[in-house]
Parts: sequence; structure tokens; C-alpha cells
Amino acid sequence: MTATPDTPRPDPRRHMPATLRNRDAILAVLQETLPRQGVLLEIASGSGEHAAFMAPQLTPLVWQPSDYEAENLPSIDAYAGDSRIANGGSGNILPAVQLDVTQPSWPVQAGIAALLCCNMIHIAPWAAAEGLFHGAAIILTKNAPFILYGPFRRNGAHTAPSNAAFDDSLQSRNADWGVRCLDTDVLPLAQRTGFVLERIVEMPANNLTVIFRKL
Repeated sequence: MTATPDTPRPDPRRHMPATLRNRDAILAVLQETLPRQGVLLEIASGSGEHAAFMAPQLTPLVWQPSDYEAENLPSIDAYAGDSRIANGGSGNILPAVQLDVTQPSWPVQAGIAALLCCNMIHIAPWAAAEGLFHGAAIILTKNAPFILYGPFRRNGAHTAPSNAAFDDSLQSRNADWGVRCLDTDVLPLAQRTGFVLERIVEMPANNLTVIFRKL
């Protein structure tokens, strides 16, 4: 059948159930940590639900979403459009960009005021974590917060049986994936790339929010 101008387009919005469970706790940390102005770069925005929920509550900060998967960008932009409508036509979410953290050049300008990355480094090769920190060191301003959220091991051990089971599941899907050790993997990488640990916040469901500052 030939499509007509009246044929409804498929809804590009994707739904990730975890975003509804963790968004309030993450937002509370962001409200305590982020600067009032500037641009926040979100790495691995996924469906865009975090951006649509959090960004309007962080104005005048501007939210730049991004994702490695090009097919996620329409979902991110659709949720951003919904957010603008809900806020009377104004919005602080920029169009999503495709971004591969392992590449030496990112499609954003330097001078980013903050960086947020949720639930990425355990479902990507370790090279992605390395690229994330190296790229963040280039684009962030001095003393800018770099915020990581997700499951982590501490001193080599899982913090809960559910995290151990999750780690086994990840590695069964891809041997290069896995729950990273904050103490022996992530913190040394942060130090090597010019970041200092500010604080670690315990979150629901055995996750952590880890906040670094750029030196």
C-alpha cells in the first residue's frame, strides 16, 4: 500500500523501564552538584527519557544529549519535543548528536560545564571507558563535574548478589562487558586523565553515583 500524507508515522520514542526507577535519585544528586549555567553533555542518552525528565528541572543549564547508536537519536529528540510542549514551548535540550567516545574528536565544542554518563561503561568494552575519560578531559572546563552512574565493584568484590548475577549475565553476552571495579579500574583511570574523586553516593538498587572534578 502506498503511503499517503495522512499515514501516521511510527512513534520513535523508546522506553527503558530503568529510567523511571532511577531518575529521581539521579536528579537529586545533579541538583546538588551541577553548575547553574553552561552546557551539560550527557553520554549514552539512550531513549532520551532522562534528558526529558531532568533537563527542565535544571534550567538555565542547557542539556546536550548524545548516543553511540544512531537509531536512538530520533527517540531522544522526540522526548525533547514532548518536554518543550509540556513547558509551554520553551526547552533547554539541544538536538541529540551521535557520539563515539572511543574517537579522538567529539562532535561538541570544548568548554562543557558538566558531563553525565549513566549505565554505559559496564555494557561497552573497557576502551569505551578509557575514551570517555580521555575525551572528558579535553572538553570539560576546569573544576567541572564528571558524573558516572551505575553498578560498580568495590575493591574487587561485588556489592550485592544481584550485581554479581548481572555481571555474569553481561559477560555471557559479551566477554568485553562487565561490572567495573571502581577502586582498581575506574579511579586509576580518572587519576591518569586529570580527574580527582569528589564523592561517592550510594543509590537505590545497589548502584553508585561517582562524582569527579577536572583538575
